[in-house]
Amino acid sequence: MTQQPPTGTPGQPGRTDDAGRTNHPDRTTAAEADSPGRTTAGEADSLPDRVAITYGEADLSTVPAFAGGFINFGYWARLPDIADRPFTEADRVRSEQDLYRLVLGTFDRPQDRTALEVGCGRGLGCVLALQEFGLGKVIGLDAHPDQIARARRTHAALLSPPDGGNGTTSGNGPSTGPNAAPAPLDFIQGAAQRIPLPDAAIDCLYSVEAAQHFRDLSAFAREAARVLRPDGRLALTTFFARDHDAARALPELLPSYADGLDVPHVIDDVATALVTAGLRDVQVRAIGDAVWEPYDRYMAQQPELRDEWARRYLTAYKAGLLDYYVITATAPEPPAGETASETTAKTTDGTPSATPTAAASTAR
Repeated sequence: MTQQPPTGTPGQPGRTDDAGRTNHPDRTTAAEADSPGRTTAGEADSLPDRVAITYGEADLSTVPAFAGGFINFGYWARLPDIADRPFTEADRVRSEQDLYRLVLGTFDRPQDRTALEVGCGRGLGCVLALQEFGLGKVIGLDAHPDQIARARRTHAALLSPPDGGNGTTSGNGPSTGPNAAPAPLDFIQGAAQRIPLPDAAIDCLYSVEAAQHFRDLSAFAREAARVLRPDGRLALTTFFARDHDAARALPELLPSYADGLDVPHVIDDVATALVTAGLRDVQVRAIGDAVWEPYDRYMAQQPELRDEWARRYLTAYKAGLLDYYVITATAPEPPAGETASETTAKTTDGTPSATPTAAASTAR
């Protein structure tokens, strides 16, 4: 099996507009997104076709190129002696785990705090966060119902009971009751642009190689600002286009952009969306040197994984079309005249009233 998911409807690849964005029936305009009562992607089987197939019946987590099931390209800089030896499958799994560790390591004193992973997949990163970083509660959010079902099956022993703790579960679930301590893990289905959580509910929000699928990054940024507590932090990592010319070129090189699986978001636009949503201290760091070349070497060393599609990412990186980034930010300040505790207590669905207070800083 190769890394490439099954192809979509023949002769109907995704198209791009003048800004290089993928035109997909599920992509919304600002006016459509604000329409009252509109159902967004992920809420009623409205995922883009390629996303629905890739993370549904195709189950990308079972593809050998993503050994271990984390579904990311990996952060390879922490592996020992990578220049002098072939890579093993254990190295591949370690690289995927290390990408999570790189992101989670940006949180200051995460012990006993509440975290949300947006685009959690099978939930393996959520469990790593619990086990290695001491978080008190981790919530995994994914738009695909199959992924949520897999996560719940895989990690049943750590899950919150479906009734919220007001009873006793049997089988794979832990015994709970009115006086039981909250379970440390939960998985919920929902879209990044409409997170089904109350305001100021999260201390640490992170996302690992998922934001390239988000159809509306500005809406995600507003939702991140809304659900973060005033001292909360955001950290996300994935690959983005370097500029708008690159965004227009990427669908010609990489099928995942052409068929609508990924959206060629531009890194500066991503940072601007976070600032505009009110997030502060937005920092951007490129880490492509520790991602693309080692991943390509691993793929080349596996006869069953050698695949022209997979190796085009290194080509795109060397051509200056895309890079891999880590982005961090701090939650907005509470609205004027409102204390942090008052903000935390809010449970409305409104967007944050804070305005941008800092420009993004990019290190490339």
